[in-house]
Amino acid sequence: MEEILSIVGPDLTSQTTNFRDPIEPKQRLAITLRYLAAGESFASLAYQYRLGAITVCSSVHMTCSAIEKRMMSTHIPPPTEDQWKAIASKFWDKWKFPNCLGAIDGKHITIKAPPNSGSLFFNYKKTFSIVLLALVDADYRFTYIQVGDFGRASDGGVYGSSRLGRGMEAKTLNVPEDSPLPGSGVQGPMPYVIVGDAAFPLKTYLMRPFPGHRLPRWRENFNYRLSSARMVVECAFGILTARWRVLLSRLQMAPHFVDTVVMASCILHNFLTNPAQNRRWQDEAEHTGDMLPIIRNMGGNRGSKDAYGVREKFSAFFNSLEGSM
Repeated sequence: MEEILSIVGPDLTSQTTNFRDPIEPKQRLAITLRYLAAGESFASLAYQYRLGAITVCSSVHMTCSAIEKRMMSTHIPPPTEDQWKAIASKFWDKWKFPNCLGAIDGKHITIKAPPNSGSLFFNYKKTFSIVLLALVDADYRFTYIQVGDFGRASDGGVYGSSRLGRGMEAKTLNVPEDSPLPGSGVQGPMPYVIVGDAAFPLKTYLMRPFPGHRLPRWRENFNYRLSSARMVVECAFGILTARWRVLLSRLQMAPHFVDTVVMASCILHNFLTNPAQNRRWQDEAEHTGDMLPIIRNMGGNRGSKDAYGVREKFSAFFNSLEGSM
C-alpha cells in the first residue's frame, strides 16, 4: 500500500474547512482498497470508518481516478515493437503458440440501471452492464483495456470500434513485421496475431477456432493450441475478480464512475501481478473467472481469403515436426 500511496497520495489531499478536518490520503486509499477487494457497500464502509456514505463514495472515486491518472501509463502502457516480440516469445515458450501478441476477450460488468438510459445498457443476460474488453499477455497481465461500451453492444461492433481493433486494422500499434514461425521457413514470413474465441471475427491478425464438430485431427490440433493460448485471458479475468470482488457485484453508481473503478482494478491487477504470484491466485481464479458474463459476438464471423489462409498455415505448422508439442 505504501508504494501506491507514494504515487497517488498527492492527488488525495483536500483542503481543511471550518466544518471538518480533511481525510488523510492513507485513509482514502485504505477505504478504496477495501471497497475493491471486498465489494462492500458504501454504507457498510461508512459505518466501519465512522464516516458519511457520501464521503466514502467520494474517496473511492477520487482514489480510483488518481490511480488511473498516475499509474495507467506505467502499468498498462502501449507495447513497443520489442515488447510485442517479447510477449510473442513467451507465448511460444509457455503456450506453444508462435507469433502471438496476446489473448483477447470481453466481459460484462453488471451495473445499476442508469436513469433515462432505455435499453442502451441492457444485455442478453437481461441485466444492465458495461463492457470490459481486454488483451492479455502470456503472464496474465493486461496490455490493453477498454471500458464503457454499452451492454447492448454484445451483438457486434465492440471489438471493431475499439482502439485495439482500429489500430490492428490500420497497423498503427507498433506490431512487428511478419516473421517465420520457430524452426520453420516453409510457410514463409507469418503475421503476428492475437487469439480469441468464436465471438471474434477472423482476420489475418486475429485467429479464432475452426467451427464445427468432428473436425479433422489437424484442425482439432489447431483449436487445441489456440484454446490453450486463449485461456490466459480467462485466467486473467479470474485473477482480477478474485482480487477485486467488487467486480462480481452490481455496481451502484453512475456509468462513468463504474468505468473508473474498473480501470483502477485492472491497473492494480498489473501492479500486483508477477510470475511468482500467479500460482497463488490461479486456484481461486478457476472458480471466479466464469462469473463475469461473456460477450457473445464481437463482429462479423466471415473472414477474408487471406485470413483463412493464415489460419491454415498455422494449422499446418502445429501438425508439422517443428510445431508439434
